[in-house]
Parts: sequence; structure tokens; C-alpha cells
Amino acid sequence: RTPSNVLEFMKICGKLKKTARTGWVRKGVKDYESVADHSWRMAMLSMLVSNTESYKIDRDRCIKIALVHDLAEALVGDITPHDGVSKEEKRRRESGAMRAIAATLPSEGPAAEIVALWEEYEAAATEEARLLKDLDKFEMIMQAEEYEEEQGIDLADFFDGVAGKISHPEVSSWEAALRRSRA
Repeated sequence: RTPSNVLEFMKICGKLKKTARTGWVRKGVKDYESVADHSWRMAMLSMLVSNTESYKIDRDRCIKIALVHDLAEALVGDITPHDGVSKEEKRRRESGAMRAIAATLPSEGPAAEIVALWEEYEAAATEEARLLKDLDKFEMIMQAEEYEEEQGIDLADFFDGVAGKISHPEVSSWEAALRRSRA
């Protein structure tokens, strides 16, 4: 890694601080979060999931997945189902973006790890990746609840969109508590 590689990569990462979460913009939310804000809170949520005898996760891996899961959006933006882009086309764009981002770093080391973590998340290939899929949904509705409270807007469709889709028991319990707090 040269200093110029690091600078180029971090400039791309920095774009996430200015990349809006499209769903909030579409719903007219003021002072909406960035993709970086969302990823940061997912990383924090990863630290809160309990390890039990029957359910062991690698928290460090979860934090890394949280940090890279939306990295492609630095180049392609936050593509949502409402954008009229097929899942296949979204995947094609994001895969291309990840290849371009990885090309800013030497192929060995962090570039390979970043791409592998992103692919693991996309494929929901491990317990950690599946947990992060649930945390992604939970973080979104947590943010929706905050916007409802702060701005007096109805974001029930975000809650409706994830109803019954969070499978991790602990995250599901957080979801239930959040839903009860809205009632």
C-alpha cells in the first residue's frame, strides 16, 4: 500500500458520507442520514449482539461486513427497489463498483478482504452475513422511528416492508420492542 493508494481509496469511502439514503429522500425526510451514517450504526449494532452457547458469531467480522456492505454505493449510489433497476442490474453495477474500488488498492491484503466481505454479505453466505442482513433491516426501521418522532412524518411503509423478515432471535426481539414503542 502506498500513501497514494490509501488516499484514493479513502476518498472513495468518503463519498459515502455525502451519499444520501435514497428512501429517506424519496419520503421527504429533512436532514436525512448518509450511507456512512447507516453503516456506522450497523457496526455499532454488531457489537451488541449476544454470543451464546448455541449462537456464536465473530463480532470483528460483523463489524467489517457492516463497514463494507454498502461500499459500492460510493460509486453507484443507493439503488432501491423503487428505482426501477432489476436485482440483476443492481448486482452488476455494484459488482463493477467493487472491482473499481478494489483496484485502488494492491490486490493482496485489504482489497481482497474487502471484496470477499462484500460478496459474503451479498450472498448471505455465513451466519455473520445473515445477521448483518437482519441488522440492515433493523437499523432502517430504527432510523424511520427516529424520523417519525423528530419530524412528525409517517414512515409506516418501512416497517411494513420488513415485517416478518428479521429472523435472528435477538434482533427480532429488538424489532418487537421498537414496534411496541411506536404503538
